[in-house]
Amino acid sequence: MTASADPNVVRSRLQAIGRTPTLLVATDYDGVLAPLVENPSKAYPHRESMAALRTLSTLPDTHVAVVSGRSLRDLAALSRLPAEIHLVGSHGSEYDAGFVDDLTPQQVELRAIITKEFEAAAAEGSGYIIEKKPASVAFHYRNADPDEAKVMVERLLNGPAKRPGTQLKLGKKVVELAVVDTNKGTAVEALRRQVSADAVIFLGDDVTDEDAFKTLRGPDLGVKIGDGDTVAHVRLASTDDAARTLALLAEQRRAWLQGSSAPAIEEHSLLSDQRTVALVTPDARVTWMCHPRADSPSVFAELIGGRHAGFFAVHPTTGSPPISQRYVPETLVLETRWSDLTVTDYLDVSHGRPDLEPGRTDLVRVLEGTGEAVIEFAPRLDYGRAPTQLEATETGLVVRGVPQNIELRAPGVVWEIVADGHNQTARSTVTLGTVPLVLELAFDPIPDEQPEPEPQRRANTSAYWRDWAKALSPSGFAPDAVVRSALTIKALCHQPTGAILAAATTSLPEVPGGVRNWDYRYCWPRDASFSAASLVELGSYNEAEALLDWVLDRVANLPGPERLRPLYAVEGDALLPEAVLPTLHGYLGSRPVRIGNAADQQVQLDVFGPIVNLAHRLATHNRPISETTWDLVIDMVAAVARRWHEPDHGIWEERRPQRHHVHSKVMCWMAVDRAIKTGELTNNHVPASWTRLRHTIAADVVSNGWNPEANAFTIAYGDDELDAAVLWIALSGLLPPQDPRFVATVKAIERDLRKGPIVYRYRLDDGLPGDEGGFLICTAWLIQAYLMMGQLDDARTLFDRYINLAGHTGLLAEEFEPATNMALGNHPQAYSHIGLIDAALALNDAYAAQAATPDS
Repeated sequence: MTASADPNVVRSRLQAIGRTPTLLVATDYDGVLAPLVENPSKAYPHRESMAALRTLSTLPDTHVAVVSGRSLRDLAALSRLPAEIHLVGSHGSEYDAGFVDDLTPQQVELRAIITKEFEAAAAEGSGYIIEKKPASVAFHYRNADPDEAKVMVERLLNGPAKRPGTQLKLGKKVVELAVVDTNKGTAVEALRRQVSADAVIFLGDDVTDEDAFKTLRGPDLGVKIGDGDTVAHVRLASTDDAARTLALLAEQRRAWLQGSSAPAIEEHSLLSDQRTVALVTPDARVTWMCHPRADSPSVFAELIGGRHAGFFAVHPTTGSPPISQRYVPETLVLETRWSDLTVTDYLDVSHGRPDLEPGRTDLVRVLEGTGEAVIEFAPRLDYGRAPTQLEATETGLVVRGVPQNIELRAPGVVWEIVADGHNQTARSTVTLGTVPLVLELAFDPIPDEQPEPEPQRRANTSAYWRDWAKALSPSGFAPDAVVRSALTIKALCHQPTGAILAAATTSLPEVPGGVRNWDYRYCWPRDASFSAASLVELGSYNEAEALLDWVLDRVANLPGPERLRPLYAVEGDALLPEAVLPTLHGYLGSRPVRIGNAADQQVQLDVFGPIVNLAHRLATHNRPISETTWDLVIDMVAAVARRWHEPDHGIWEERRPQRHHVHSKVMCWMAVDRAIKTGELTNNHVPASWTRLRHTIAADVVSNGWNPEANAFTIAYGDDELDAAVLWIALSGLLPPQDPRFVATVKAIERDLRKGPIVYRYRLDDGLPGDEGGFLICTAWLIQAYLMMGQLDDARTLFDRYINLAGHTGLLAEEFEPATNMALGNHPQAYSHIGLIDAALALNDAYAAQAATPDS
């Protein structure tokens, strides 16, 4: 193997190793961090090298070590590096704290003999320096006469070096004899094991560093400084180059870990064909898309993994920022405009309804304007874990070596395909006019002919969304925001099955840089039922009926309805075990990135109430309740009867022991209450036991959920912590809003959980580090509580602040933190848009009632 000195190769290898989940950066001292000088005691390191090592040592999952032939004492004195950096002296025989090797009496005696022999040899000439180390002795001859030194070295090699128990190390102008069997290679391996490094980068200049280079394997990187034979991968010319390389590594790794230049979460816009979804940044960059479903592995994942996780970018060659971005009104067709370029994006629903072509997705991007634009196409399948190879064809590009058929149709576009590690990226500069780009993804062969001309596909897709939106009955309050929220929920519906996603993404953080990163690309029957109920109130019923059919299918395959899981994949399957993707740095460095969700193994007894509540909403809108839907209602009440008295993990999915959560009990009560009311509306038989059960649960909640010391209903029986979800005690109808205990609870939530425009879920220690942002739907619940209590002005003011938390295209994330003015959590979040719709409708009703009052 020949070490490459090509700067492009060095940069590419450096970038690749900088993305390693757990990285060990190890380096020699003399000849790498410090130049070689005549007096070893004056070998001071480059300031830039030391700064880079210090920076690297502060980064998460990054470990730094200096492995030198010097004694540990000399190394520490010269380098002055902090304790976070491992120091290993004497070629690996002398470690810092935690690695001390005690010498045996025999080794101490042998070291003393070698020292005397070296000192005697040095006294015979001039320019020799003896360096005594804890486990070795070094004979330096850099400053001696070369001819004399040559003779002296031969003498030492045939004399002291032949003593049993000695370990010879030859370096640059130095002979070193150690009394322990170790070298820099064994030291690097020991460090690798200690820090559990996924990869190692080692920088060295000396013959003794070859021992370390020889241990490198797989993704490791060996960097040789200077001339000489080597087994390292790349070569740098000088210590100055080493300093620049370490600084570049620190910069690249920090950018990878922290997610450089990430747009604000709420500024991402959503595309959907109701099979999958995509997110687009304000500058028309597709940074998130999965296939064939929203909960499938990704095609583009730059949102949570940076460039190497995949993206699809278009922009003018001028490099100017876009002027505006908007949805075509009442659609999910997105327009991003520069002064001389407009990019129109949509997921096509015109060539066939989602249920007719399962697994088929067409992402359409149309560039229109004057001048030139740059296109970059970098798919990275399976969250960047699967190597992606591209091939140019007459009609565009084909992704090779993958189970799907993936083609980018771009007639007339000439591509340059460049390597990016194990992947390939295609780039092109095009002369504008009208340039359509159609990314087709399917498991079946893709026909050569296009279904329809692009303008017709765009018109049909626009009509699909617009016709649905125009059939809604939004409130008089913020009708545009209500319609956009409804369209967002509709976009999160998986039409082939009827499931509704909780959100479009995984692992957008609830705490920036923290570990509260969860996968929400699944269907929670609770959340989905609230989503569908909001659409019912706007006059759209198909989503609710399809979801209830989906829930029926889940229940039909269970030993009993009480075993309904908290969440499912959109196809209705159980989730794969929750897993971590260590190769992705996360949004703003928020790691780990998770796929799957361990909450599917939890007990959440609040799931039954929202399902029955949805059936009741349909009944109040005079929609027929089928026999199978009524059977589902009966099953949900049976599930409540069997389990309502048990503890659970609650709506907030606490990863700690189960408790008797007040909100879960209220939802159990709501299941029975809505079942009784649905039966009365539809003339179905209501057993007397249901009425007794409703009363029993209500009495239990009022008796055990109220905490006199907190003067509020709290999160769980016997607990004094507040929980915004207990607002459902009145929102559900279990207690009237004028009940003094509910009024006191609202006051307590205002005092302890509200902060400006948001309401926190709770403030308790949930066992996870970091303080999350305020939950948007909790704010909506407080708005509704205000309205029920007659505080119309408070409700209106808070509602106005709520809708201002949306991004520029009207989408809401899960949370908002006023201290940092940041939207947080997965995006767009169904719960947040449910809250906006329900609060707007409640405001409309409250003001209508006020207007109808004679003395108002």
